[in-house]
Amino acid sequence: MVETMEQENLMMDDMCFEDALEQYLPIADCGELGEGSIVEGEVVRIGEEHVLVDVNFKSEGQIPIAEFRDVEGNLDVAEGDKVDVYVVRKNESEGTIVLSRERAKRMKLFDEIEKTQEENNTIKGRIVRRIKGGYTVDLGGVEAFLPGSHVDLRPVPDMDALVDQEFEYRILKINRRRSNVIVSRRVLLEEEREGKRSELLSTLEENQTIVGKVKNITEYGVFVDLGGLDGLLHITDMSWKRIKHPKEMVQLGDELELRVLNFDKDNQKVSLGLKQLRNDPWETIGEKYPEGARFNGKITNLVDYGAFVELEEGVEGLVHISEMSWTRKLRHPSQMVHAGDEVEVVILGVDPDKKRISLGMKQISPNPWDLVAEKYPEGTILEGTIKNITEFGMFIGIEDGIDGLIHVSDISWTKKIRHPNEVFKQGDIVQATVLTVDKEAEKFTLGIKQLTEDPWLQVPARYPVGTLINGIVTNITDFGLFVEVEEGIEGLVHVSEISRKKIKSPSEMFKEGVEIQAKVIHVSADERRLGLSIKQLKQEEDRKSSPKEFHGSSSDAAGTNLGDLLKANLDAQQQPDEEE
Repeated sequence: MVETMEQENLMMDDMCFEDALEQYLPIADCGELGEGSIVEGEVVRIGEEHVLVDVNFKSEGQIPIAEFRDVEGNLDVAEGDKVDVYVVRKNESEGTIVLSRERAKRMKLFDEIEKTQEENNTIKGRIVRRIKGGYTVDLGGVEAFLPGSHVDLRPVPDMDALVDQEFEYRILKINRRRSNVIVSRRVLLEEEREGKRSELLSTLEENQTIVGKVKNITEYGVFVDLGGLDGLLHITDMSWKRIKHPKEMVQLGDELELRVLNFDKDNQKVSLGLKQLRNDPWETIGEKYPEGARFNGKITNLVDYGAFVELEEGVEGLVHISEMSWTRKLRHPSQMVHAGDEVEVVILGVDPDKKRISLGMKQISPNPWDLVAEKYPEGTILEGTIKNITEFGMFIGIEDGIDGLIHVSDISWTKKIRHPNEVFKQGDIVQATVLTVDKEAEKFTLGIKQLTEDPWLQVPARYPVGTLINGIVTNITDFGLFVEVEEGIEGLVHVSEISRKKIKSPSEMFKEGVEIQAKVIHVSADERRLGLSIKQLKQEEDRKSSPKEFHGSSSDAAGTNLGDLLKANLDAQQQPDEEE
């Protein structure tokens, strides 16, 4: 029964305490004899489990020793020390009293926190751990909740990195009954930023040099915190040279010295420049980089059409792919150079207005085509290896990077060659005559057949009109017979010159490979044509074998023979002079 009454009294005391917390009433009013009040006591003895504290009552109060240990487990009091304790309950009749140091510390701390909130002051606390939605902050004995959205002005990339760090906070809300405290760091940062912004707006002006910290990086530029106000550093204002992305020059958190290019006070927009702190190197570019001068530079970027070379900070020039080599036909600059390579270049042209410099790499060495033109004049006979064979000809290696072309038509005077591989193969060594050297067009042409005289030049003298020849039929077509009269020299017997009778096709009468006799009726070295006739040869043979037909005494016979003769002459005049 006694225990039940004590429990009820204890419950009443707790309810009284909680009600007082909820209503913010003076705790000392809950009991007549100071229950719920905070008093000063003296530590009289420290035991293994309890600490006895004298508060000038009939007996000392026992407080668990755990309430006197710090976070590391060490005692923070000694016998004789004065401490504030909270009177939980006292019994006058029995002379007992129940004390609590923790409650006293908590009540005093909550009083301080409330006062801090009322006066809109800040409180220092240490982030002890990360929890769902934010952090737990130790305010020196009272744990408070710091929402994740109130940690900083911007989202924190690494939230675990803030654990064990101390910051100043603004108190947002207190609930003593639930022992809940909510704090904010962002509110303080916003207040600080607003103060800096007001100060900055009052002093900021164009062309001013200012210091800021990189807070965000995008493809088109960098946002810089100027202290309460953000400014934009556009990518085109970062460097006099070309850059692909701002990250090539800055990183998050970098502190930069910048020039204010434009300031819109009404809209609070600031445009910043980094390159404007240095002189524009293009202003005197023509004097520093005259045409024809040689310089060393570094390859910074490769594109399909060439390579960019940095001559100095902020000054780049372009070596077009056509200006990289005299002899190599490059498909891409990477066949010769790579980013980071040190190269020597020649200034080909400077355009200060467009900020462009044209550079050349091949001009460092003499043009080999000039040397080739001097070394191999037209008519020179040289020897080379076949490097490549195509349908239209063969490429012969002449000098390093320079090839000469032997066209298929310049292989033989007389043979009809459809493809060079009918006669040669890659790797063969051949002799040829230099036909032309065009260094502007970079063309070098050779000929094999020109090593010997054109046999057609002697054909008119060897085979004048009227000459009888013996030849082999090499080809039969619908329009006539091709007859080889000697190696490489062919004549044509037109279908009309085969017989006085009409024939549908020469193949009815002849076969390839047979030998025939014919008469030369047309010859031209320029046209490379030799016209032959079997019919006229037959007519002459007929006249020789039948002379009476042309010279008999009978008038009737004479008339008939004369008509035949006139007809034969007329047929001969109507024969075509050209091969078809």
